[in-house]
Amino acid sequence: MQANKISEIRTIPAEQEQLQLAFAAFNEASEQLSGVYQELQHQVTQLTRELALANGELHRQLIAKEDLSRQLSFLLNALPGGVLALNENECIEQVNPAALTMLGEPLLGLSWHQVVQERLSPTAIINEWYVAQRETAEQRRIRIESSALDSTGRRILLVNDITEAYVIQEKIRRNQRLTAMGEMAANLAHQLRTPLATALLYANHLGSDALTSDERQKFATKTVERLHHLEHLTKDMLRFVKGETTQLERVLVSDLLAELQQVIEPQLIPLNLQLMVRDYSQAESLMTNHQALCGAMINLLENAMQVSSPNDRIILTGRVEGESIVLSVHDDGPGIETALQERLFEPFFTTRAEGTGLGLAIVRGVIQSMGGTVQINSLPDTGSEFVVCLPRNKGD
Repeated sequence: MQANKISEIRTIPAEQEQLQLAFAAFNEASEQLSGVYQELQHQVTQLTRELALANGELHRQLIAKEDLSRQLSFLLNALPGGVLALNENECIEQVNPAALTMLGEPLLGLSWHQVVQERLSPTAIINEWYVAQRETAEQRRIRIESSALDSTGRRILLVNDITEAYVIQEKIRRNQRLTAMGEMAANLAHQLRTPLATALLYANHLGSDALTSDERQKFATKTVERLHHLEHLTKDMLRFVKGETTQLERVLVSDLLAELQQVIEPQLIPLNLQLMVRDYSQAESLMTNHQALCGAMINLLENAMQVSSPNDRIILTGRVEGESIVLSVHDDGPGIETALQERLFEPFFTTRAEGTGLGLAIVRGVIQSMGGTVQINSLPDTGSEFVVCLPRNKGD
């Protein structure tokens, strides 16, 4: 009995020691947990501070973007030109008020192709269109430019109303033409005076009873020649003022050269002149005004004929040079001084007493209207060459 009590007494201190060890471990764990908790609190505080800073920066960026968006919206709405944003399916996803004014409503969500088909009609100039105003039935002229496609297939269209600018441009052209007509009228009066006076003189002689039949016939012929000269001068003036009506057709260069040879050769035979045709056109063709081009080349051939002497040659050539068709007329005449070469294309300037001074001016006007150029290669006593250069694909 006493031995059991001694055993129990020994067990109690052992259990107390274990409890003390357990409390010590618990205290150590508590301290560690407290340290970790404090560290977590510190990190949370740091993260909260960083998050607040990040939120503040994001807020400032958001305000800046909203301000930029308002500015862009203001500019877009204030622009006098129209702006349309097209998505990858070519549908209108954004539009400003100016575009709505020019093209009419509605626009958002519509296919751009549909808008073009229903509201626009093309002009003769690329990227320019006519658009009818529904309210006033007035036809306005607009120009449409397109940006390049972005990576998603979207693009921006810029629409400008050029109606007023076009009207002003037409007025300027009209005033320039009226000025040219005034200058030509003054020059024409001088040009008409001499042949008209000569024709009147011959006509007065026809009324004389002393004339023989042969003399009367001679004066009648000279009178008709002077009247034809007046008619030719008047026609040249009208052609220069009005210009040529553009009627495009495909013309084979070889056929054009053959036609010119057929027209001009009978006129050369009485003058003992020779026409040589050199065709290097390689079966190329032109989309051009056949009648106007043929008339311009005949003018050059007649000009060469008038400065040539018996037994001289006139060379008509057609060739291809890069993206151009080149037609040239060469003569063996006296040549042209360098100082006079450019003036030859001025209306009413001529070096011949019987010239009207309009032939070469008409040639330059016709060729330039076809998108081409004409130039002279000449030196005194070496003959002259008039070179016409036309784009190969004109009108395609």
